[in-house]
Amino acid sequence: MARPSIATINLSAISHNFSLLKDYAGTSKIIAVVKADAYGNGAVKVAQILQNKADMFAVAFVEEALELREAGITLPILILQGAHKAEDFNEGLGLNLVWLFHERWQLAAYKDFVEKYESAPAVWLKFDSGMHRLGFALDEFSAILTEYASLINHNTVIVTHLACADEPIKTHAQAQIERFMKKIDESSLPRCIANSATNIRFEKARQDYVRLGIALYGSTPFQSSDNPIELAPVMSVNSEIIALRHIPKGDTVGYGGTWRALRPSVIATVAIGYADGYPRHAPTGTPAWCNGQLIPLVGRVSMDMLTFDVTDLFEDDSCQYETKIGDKVQLWGDQLPINQVAEHIGTIGYELMTRVSKRIPRKYI
Repeated sequence: MARPSIATINLSAISHNFSLLKDYAGTSKIIAVVKADAYGNGAVKVAQILQNKADMFAVAFVEEALELREAGITLPILILQGAHKAEDFNEGLGLNLVWLFHERWQLAAYKDFVEKYESAPAVWLKFDSGMHRLGFALDEFSAILTEYASLINHNTVIVTHLACADEPIKTHAQAQIERFMKKIDESSLPRCIANSATNIRFEKARQDYVRLGIALYGSTPFQSSDNPIELAPVMSVNSEIIALRHIPKGDTVGYGGTWRALRPSVIATVAIGYADGYPRHAPTGTPAWCNGQLIPLVGRVSMDMLTFDVTDLFEDDSCQYETKIGDKVQLWGDQLPINQVAEHIGTIGYELMTRVSKRIPRKYI
């Protein structure tokens, strides 16, 4: 492998995080969310690790489920967005898919579809308790159950999603939970409320099923100052220094000359850029890790390269390493928490993790 950039995926860390989160979930069944290629970590590899641990998997749409089935994954797979078109039901026939419906047209189309067969997988129903993104109105709960009674049985799960479970103030999330539970209390059907943050923080939301996503992959769903759980990082994105430049005070670095050296400086060029998924809008000062220290990004992010100020690595007498071409630079991972980097960039760990492109090979350990 000529290019030095690589994303190392620690599969043992996924198992560790799963066990930790399962302790919170108690008796709830576990849905492992592997949409978006398992948040960039590799859906098939992750599913193989969790095949005998989770109760089912979840993906966003049917094509993601087909990839898992082709790889031999056998657990039930929940389709979080339901069908995008009626033809999706034909693609999923016989594949043990569970459809989560949020629109009447989906239910009507599925009702027509299952009339052709003696049996079909149970549907799950999503209700909007305050997220206002997907879901039937809670006021429609009784009407939906009556109108589509032929599709509903004891395996039908009633689902909602919380908008603010990851925030320090719990009022909004608690109100959503109460609103949802009060409205569906008339039914004995199984329930699913909790995602990663909700599972950790809200005991009342740990119902029959919980959905575990970002926390499985070692990124806390909470702000750094409000984090009650120690997760093991799964993805470490590393590259190498491919050039070192000694520049005088006053010289600029990168496109547009947006960063100017305030002292004689040593600039390390690293072989990764926005074509690899590193955000182009990352500002000066965004940290990376090299030789035991944090180094700041300087200048604009290029398509294939980043530039960091490593002057302190040369001037700090306590640094035990001689910085040179070929030294490893970690953008985030086991030496530098992904959320720390995300905070500097003005985004979240989810985005950094999922945007790492296929251009970066994954190495599984």
